Amino acid sequence: MTEDENHPLNGPRAADARGTQAFGPGSLPAGSMTVPGLVAPTGTEGGPPLPPVKRRRRWPWILIILIAVAVAVASRWNLDYYGIQPGSAQSVQQFITVPPDKSHPVSHPVLLTDVQIGRVTALSYLFYKLQGDTTLEPVEAVTGGTPPSQLDAQGKLEMSQAESDAKTSALKRLGYTVTATPAGAVIFGTYPGTPAYSVLNVGDVVTAVDGVATPTARDLTASLAHYHSGQTISLTVRKGGTAPPAPEPVTLKRTVVDVGGGQKAALDLGIQPEDQIDYAYPFPVSINVTNIGGPSAGLAMTLGVIDALTSGSATGGHTVAATGTIDSRGNVGVVGGVPQKTVAVENAGASIFLVPPQEYHEALSKDRPGLKIYAVSTLDQALAVLVAHGGKVS
Repeated sequence: MTEDENHPLNGPRAADARGTQAFGPGSLPAGSMTVPGLVAPTGTEGGPPLPPVKRRRRWPWILIILIAVAVAVASRWNLDYYGIQPGSAQSVQQFITVPPDKSHPVSHPVLLTDVQIGRVTALSYLFYKLQGDTTLEPVEAVTGGTPPSQLDAQGKLEMSQAESDAKTSALKRLGYTVTATPAGAVIFGTYPGTPAYSVLNVGDVVTAVDGVATPTARDLTASLAHYHSGQTISLTVRKGGTAPPAPEPVTLKRTVVDVGGGQKAALDLGIQPEDQIDYAYPFPVSINVTNIGGPSAGLAMTLGVIDALTSGSATGGHTVAATGTIDSRGNVGVVGGVPQKTVAVENAGASIFLVPPQEYHEALSKDRPGLKIYAVSTLDQALAVLVAHGGKVS
């Protein structure tokens, strides 16, 4: 049997100091000096050698691990963009409830539409860029400088306000009386680092300062102007807008904050207040839109209430979609993501799409045959478009 000369334990045959005789493993002559560290492969003289040792290649596993780590890091590395993609277009009527004795069947309901918004990461950037109907918008343009922790709460507050305004504008248009009562200043946002940030939440309603009533946001701002940094004041607050009024002490502190658009301001409290209005309706009307935030469904909700409370079909048998904010007087305001919403309503089979005038050309940029886009700035203009296409509102 031949020995493996390449085995790491064997190696080249060793020669004696004179170079006259070579000895293999286990064949050292009697009286010869053994070399420390050399051991017979089998533990017995003349035994067979061990098989060659196979070394595993580790570099493929190392590469896989590095790739996995890179993907994990890229998926959590947020870039300064949001990706805006087409969402869905769905019937607004499913969210509207009116008294049975005043309800009319709706065969072709108005569609409300939304968009999908996601934070762009280093991993998803290329995916978003390759989507033809996706727009990348700077974070500042989408949030207005609002802390991410407050965005969801603001979206819910805006939807709640839009629902109230939609009911009000619809009922007024149908000739009903709706009374409005100022009910305080609702907190739309607070600035990080200010005294209000850890005390007030989005949706809280402030009704007084040190016992002096503040029925509007302007009243609250005027009251706060009489105080200065370092003073402790007592705000009367309805938490979430529904809890009983309770005192909330706050110590004012002058704080310089970024108020958006690259502008800074020195604030003692740090709030963004808006008017809280309580409406009294002639009969119960409920709008409860789920899983959508923001005010952009205002026009669609208003048309839906009108359609539910009137005989005939407001849409004239057409598939009508609408986007735009609404106020209590029936004015239509701008929204965002109109190109993506246009794609969504086209995918839903809409033949008429009502949009704010300021975003009419954005909607046209995604126009397809079969869809007619109309710019409307008021509820009356929107109804006129529907009547021109056979709709009935009576």
